[in-house]
Amino acid sequence: MLNFQQVQNIKLTSQVSIKPEFKIHETVSGNKFRKLKYNLKAIQKNGSLGVLTFGGAFSNHIAATAAAGQLLNVSTVGIIRGEELATKIETNPTLAYAKSCGMQLEFVSRSVYKQKTDSAYIEYLQNKYPKYYIIPEGGTNALAVQGCEEILTQSDEVYNVICCPVGTGGTISGLINSSLLTQKIIGFPALKGAFLSEDICKFATQSNWELCNDYHFGGYAKVDTGLIRFINNFKKEFEIQLDPMYTGKMMFGIFDLIQKGVFSTSTKILAIHTGGLQGIEGMNRQLKQKRMDLIV
Repeated sequence: MLNFQQVQNIKLTSQVSIKPEFKIHETVSGNKFRKLKYNLKAIQKNGSLGVLTFGGAFSNHIAATAAAGQLLNVSTVGIIRGEELATKIETNPTLAYAKSCGMQLEFVSRSVYKQKTDSAYIEYLQNKYPKYYIIPEGGTNALAVQGCEEILTQSDEVYNVICCPVGTGGTISGLINSSLLTQKIIGFPALKGAFLSEDICKFATQSNWELCNDYHFGGYAKVDTGLIRFINNFKKEFEIQLDPMYTGKMMFGIFDLIQKGVFSTSTKILAIHTGGLQGIEGMNRQLKQKRMDLIV
């Protein structure tokens, strides 16, 4: 089984601390480690031949699953959104890394990819890859939520507000379930859409949470100059790297809300750094093509 490092919260300001989950494992870091932990145990227990999962061009989950498979000698298959990416593997850092870890990449059209939760398509994949353990996009299922429930510890009970980025809803669901009822859990979605609340409700056992939808910057993998400047200034001031798809948007939102007076000065805030740093190289390639500032 994968081992992980215990991390200590880092105090940024008198109000804000950060939990550096990206440090818990060198290659399977952050919330992806948490999500995979009990799924990998199930794979080993069930005697599965491998694991199959889904993701896009810069998917943290694809990279983490490929890395975990290599470390544990477990075969992995990634169903990748976008047929055009099949000829661009070597120019895509995430996909090139997954391939180098031994992951078999299968590229499908966006219309087929939309069927990733349909029972008929899942049955087709199970027949094509018999005895493979299927994990949903982003890694979110009941076992993933169980793993994310272990992010918060007893020492975190001193915080009034817990913040985290939101992709598929698994991480925030785990935080909700393990938090105190007196704590407020705030999620910062990295993509547009009202569907996330419904997904979170499938797993969350408490109602002490809300989503802040004002900081997605146009949607998944969308950024602007202001966000890039914030990420670079944050690293310069605190010596902590943020990623542009998840943690950068969350921290931008937290500091903006503080500046607007949304939180009282006595509010203690804990931000969960969920990792995702592997996506920076790919984003910088896009930013360079657009002649925008790069993430340093």
